Amino acid sequence: SDHGCWERPEDMDTLRTSYVLSPTKPGSELSAEIAAALAASSIAFTNTDKSYSQLLINRAMQVFDFANKYRGSYNTSVGAGACPFYCDYSGYMDELVWGAAWIYKATGNKFYQDFVKANIASLSGVFRFGWETKHAGIYVLSSQWAIADPSSFNNFIPNADNFICSLLPNSPTRSVTYSKGGLLFREGSSNLQHTTAYSFLTIVYARYIHNAKKTIACGNQVADSATLINLAKSQVDYILGNNPLGLSYMVGYGQKFPQKIHHRGSTLPSIAVQPNHIGCHDAKQYFETQNPNQNILVGALTGGPADNDSYEDSRYNVSQSEPTTYINAPFVGVLAYFTKPTITFT
Repeated sequence: SDHGCWERPEDMDTLRTSYVLSPTKPGSELSAEIAAALAASSIAFTNTDKSYSQLLINRAMQVFDFANKYRGSYNTSVGAGACPFYCDYSGYMDELVWGAAWIYKATGNKFYQDFVKANIASLSGVFRFGWETKHAGIYVLSSQWAIADPSSFNNFIPNADNFICSLLPNSPTRSVTYSKGGLLFREGSSNLQHTTAYSFLTIVYARYIHNAKKTIACGNQVADSATLINLAKSQVDYILGNNPLGLSYMVGYGQKFPQKIHHRGSTLPSIAVQPNHIGCHDAKQYFETQNPNQNILVGALTGGPADNDSYEDSRYNVSQSEPTTYINAPFVGVLAYFTKPTITFT
């Protein structure tokens, strides 16, 4: 129902239906994703709030047990609340392994290590990472253990290496494309979600192989940690304006950036300017205007250009002009690394 209205957050009066997962209506992909997030958060709080960190990891294990014991997809349990916009198309095993991997990283508990080892083979060969598919993230995360103990995780490093080979421009097994301007592309809409997520994983794996003094062989091409960092840096530079259009795809950054993003709060007048309620179907004039949005959503990344490096600055072009959390989130990690890089790059 919210997709049917163009309203400010303050005026939102559409249905906000809550959905619940249970043993009879399971959702393993969603539950396991929650477990992963709780486990990762517990690591973040380890040195600053030990009691809260312990609470998080305890709950992560409880939620993972629920996800694993009562297996099923939230596509079925939640139905129209999830689909068609946020269906899980890749199944829930990747989320279960993802959750177990994060809990193992947080606890060192062998049960979760064994779970990952027993199920990772079924995930091999898929080189995707995003809100719906966790495969490549699992390869990179678990490779950290494999580098430290190759005999126990002999198939983990090839998964991560093959993922990197699927990205490198000169690799014979590359499965992505690059525009003439140098931006990484994968099929589907809102392409910067792939560019930012893969750049993040590339940096993480670069740090792992740098510490291990390891290289990656992709056919005749040999890549080291600097190769990976340079690739990620090229994507950051493109996104922030070093591209054929000289356009920054981060709103509010640089001299030239998207002006008509597909975002309700950015498009509509603020409460301070227009205190009266703006109803569900009363904002047509604000959506259709050719003027720039009234409020600059500073820091938001849009979906990005087309694969010929063109960009249509239009609210109607949702794939290119809509900002999303799953584009911004990995980019925060990418930028965090480049504020204090530890690997020499060109």
